[in-house]
Amino acid sequence: MFEIKDLHVLVESQQAEIIKGLNLSIVPGEIHALMGKNGSGKSTLAQTILGSPYFKVTQGSISLNGKNLLELSPDKRSLAGLFLSFQYPSEVSGVNVLSYLRMIYSKKTGIKLSPIKFRKLVEEKLELLHMKDDFTKRYLNEGFSGGEKKKMEMLQMVILEPEVVILDEVDSGLDIDSLKVVGNVVNYLYEKTKMSILVITHYARILNYIKPSKVHIMNEGKIIKSGGKEFARLLEEKGYAAVSN
Repeated sequence: MFEIKDLHVLVESQQAEIIKGLNLSIVPGEIHALMGKNGSGKSTLAQTILGSPYFKVTQGSISLNGKNLLELSPDKRSLAGLFLSFQYPSEVSGVNVLSYLRMIYSKKTGIKLSPIKFRKLVEEKLELLHMKDDFTKRYLNEGFSGGEKKKMEMLQMVILEPEVVILDEVDSGLDIDSLKVVGNVVNYLYEKTKMSILVITHYARILNYIKPSKVHIMNEGKIIKSGGKEFARLLEEKGYAAVSN
């Protein structure tokens, strides 16, 4: 189980509290959607879970299978089974995509595949993502379009097969075809591994392709309401004011 209890988080540089007593638990095989207005604390939560140094936890806990993640550095949290798809992935010049993928695969699994065997593994995943093989010859995210950066995130995800996936506004700036690819990848991994998935989004459109078990509404640093996927439809039709009271 992935569990957050009474989490309080502030911005280190400003000492301003952003997360104010948030609780959330996701069991394996569940997809949860977290929705809320700009400034409600959604992306702060995502970055805090993975250990961003810009945010300080002042109270509460974040655990995975009983292990306190707050005691671990970001790389150790990743090795423990967490994966965060960034809203704005960074460009890393000079780092070849295929070499990078082979490195993180070896680090995560402890398995050192030969270059030929690893390339075959990657080719299978590229087919799932409808990506061309020459994609792996490029430098990590350098010159990538917004859609290509999101596909790169999805490629890392299918290579690593983590236990807990956090998608931070993965639908931002994507066209319908790219949204379908993201949905197909998430559903593929969900069926294959029964991982826990947290989808953070403003809009319900991504939920046309990813079917959540639960939908949570976040406001002013807390989850104020939770329900089924009908919440997302209500938000689309009437806005956040309809569920914030």
